[in-house]
Amino acid sequence: MTRPATLGALRATPHQHRSVKEEIRDNLITALRNGSTAFPGIVGFEDTVLPQLERALLAGHDLVLLGERGQGKTRLMRTLVSLLDEWTPVVEGCEINDHPHAPVCTRCRRLAAELGDDLPVTWKHREERYGEKLATPDTSVGDLVGDVDPVRVAEGRTLGDPETIHYGLVPRTNRGIFALNELPDLAERIQVALFNVLEERDIQVRGYILRLPLDLLLVASANPEDYTNRGRIITPLKDRFGAEIRTHYPLEVVEELVLIRQEAQLGAPVPDFLIEVVARLTRGLRESPSIDQRSGVSARFAITAAETVGASALRRAALTGESDPVARVCDVPGVLPTLHGKVEFEMGEEGREQEIFVHQLRVAIAETFRERLRGLDLSGFSNHFAEGTTVETGELTRGDELLDQLGTVPGLAKVLDRLDLGDAASPGEVASAVEFVLEGLHLTRRLAKETVDGVTYYGA
Repeated sequence: MTRPATLGALRATPHQHRSVKEEIRDNLITALRNGSTAFPGIVGFEDTVLPQLERALLAGHDLVLLGERGQGKTRLMRTLVSLLDEWTPVVEGCEINDHPHAPVCTRCRRLAAELGDDLPVTWKHREERYGEKLATPDTSVGDLVGDVDPVRVAEGRTLGDPETIHYGLVPRTNRGIFALNELPDLAERIQVALFNVLEERDIQVRGYILRLPLDLLLVASANPEDYTNRGRIITPLKDRFGAEIRTHYPLEVVEELVLIRQEAQLGAPVPDFLIEVVARLTRGLRESPSIDQRSGVSARFAITAAETVGASALRRAALTGESDPVARVCDVPGVLPTLHGKVEFEMGEEGREQEIFVHQLRVAIAETFRERLRGLDLSGFSNHFAEGTTVETGELTRGDELLDQLGTVPGLAKVLDRLDLGDAASPGEVASAVEFVLEGLHLTRRLAKETVDGVTYYGA
């Protein structure tokens, strides 16, 4: 349908002017009634964070998302855009997106008085109505609220003219959603500039006698104060936010699995049981007393680990000519040193970082092995080593070479079925499953294992 291009044409349509919070409330209610997701891509918050967020939005509250790094706070803020109307009318050329029915800036009020129903109207998509700023110590009041534009003054306008103001990010997001990341990092004197935005819904610039009522939803994110030593949210500002919502890491392994699969860009196939190993490794680190839990272990740790495991399989294929690169257990230990920077260790653990990682990885593999293959007869694998034979593997051992050493193994089909690989598993997937079983048998003390110069030997 053709969208109206003037105020008169807009008035002839059923369109009604609503505030941003009314718009979000109506669209959220519609989504809840329809049973559709209002927050696409958000995993693990369905029964905890999202009900609190929905109540805050329905109440029309500005809010703070409080949680450790890598809990999806920014992703959650960005999904709020889907609750805005897809298209909304604005006065053409307006810097702060005035609605044609109720312009608030000096320029648009003057044009409305001069042109009447001929006031030109344009339309903005909801993606253009979202503004985001990472709060940094060098952020100024001018960046957020606005300042005098010296160019406009030089053009001959007086300093008292409101049209000499260069609007900051907050007023430029008028009639939209403004997100402020890492709010405690904002200098306290700058946080004071947000008082009027949150309470009186207006801005003040350089002492101008200017009342500019803003229509927006303000959302901020922050780390808990006991971890964010760089700053804090001052008490009067916290009081002006309507809701403080605590986020968290995924509570269940299956949620971590879904999150990794959703976010990771894998260069080579990584079977689900290996993704589960990465997920359990991440959860183990989050529960370890050796890790600084005030810092947390970000979801980006698990995502990066899965991507690097896939990259290790690609590297093997490039170096050995393997035609079917699939990630295997042997690819995981090699990626651990690259992940040290994503984890903060407790005081006194210096020098033990790799040891802690390896221990948690062994626990993660053992837990996954027991969960996936519990009760399954694996004697076909262990019997292969009864006569003293060994199997050689490693991150540069091709999958077909590993399978040739084992030959036909009784019970392999059931293993593949339990690992969700099925009858159509590729040779690379079969090799990955076989190596997982060998490592699991070693961790449950049914096979011996020795690693020399990057080559692993399994034996009786």
